[in-house]
Amino acid sequence: MDRRALIIGINNTTHAVPLRGCAFDARRIDKVLKRHHDKARNFDTLLLTDPQQKVTKSLFRDHLNKLFNRDAAVALFYFAGHGIINQSGAYLMTSDARQHDEGVSMEEITGLANKSPAREKIILLDCCHSGAIGSSSILGDDKSHLAKGVSIITASQREEPAVENSNGGIFTTLLCDALEGGASDIRGNVTPSSIYTYVDEAMGAWDQRPMFKTNVSRLTYLRKCPPAVDLEILRKIPDYFSDPEAEYPLDPSYEPTAEPPDAEHEKIFGHLQKYRAVNLVKPVGEEHMYYAAMHSKPCRLTPLGRQYWRLAKEGKI
Repeated sequence: MDRRALIIGINNTTHAVPLRGCAFDARRIDKVLKRHHDKARNFDTLLLTDPQQKVTKSLFRDHLNKLFNRDAAVALFYFAGHGIINQSGAYLMTSDARQHDEGVSMEEITGLANKSPAREKIILLDCCHSGAIGSSSILGDDKSHLAKGVSIITASQREEPAVENSNGGIFTTLLCDALEGGASDIRGNVTPSSIYTYVDEAMGAWDQRPMFKTNVSRLTYLRKCPPAVDLEILRKIPDYFSDPEAEYPLDPSYEPTAEPPDAEHEKIFGHLQKYRAVNLVKPVGEEHMYYAAMHSKPCRLTPLGRQYWRLAKEGKI
């Protein structure tokens, strides 16, 4: 099934101070989402930015409806620009915004995502007051509900600004870094929850605070990055450990400097070292794997290693 992304960046509106980096941010997101790390196709993106064109309310709504009204594996919406709250609700401002008609409401966007036949719906907002999307304090509890398959990550909380610097929006900079591998797991998968964790940890207590809302039964990947351990090697964990609590015995023959050399043991030890580097394995009674081998002590799986043992055993890697 298709993976589609609508990406909008608006620097200039008729009813607010011009922004500097929103169109640039949209182009960055467009570039990173188009391809996985290995250049395989990822999202089929549609990019709308000024000053190439005015992103009017009509144009915005037209493409938003096309994004969410069709079946797809993933429908992703990204926006960088002005966000505003007034007595009638919370809005993403369009190029033709004017007083009392600022743009497209966040309530409308959430409603379209909730009704979408797409399997997964992702909303990423880099704008002031972006945390108001789906907010019960704005919309009422009945309208703030997220349907199954909807995830939202925003740059800030409801009452907060979203800061940009000379390099663009702070949130989008972190978002791009996360998508390019900063938020990938050992297999190289980047998910909405791992992106939020990455962004949340990078922002201090006095900075704008991101917001994450989701209603999913499983996490979809947004991008594939280089795995920390080659997947063929990762799948071998059950070959070395008969069960999650088992210990793998080591001796000096596993160490590459040992005489006479043992090619098979050296290969296995190389795999175990890779596991150790990403906290899947730890030596028993020693700080380093080298000393475990030289002193004939075993190694065992960490809690994270036991999780990947289960995944490999069940054919999920």
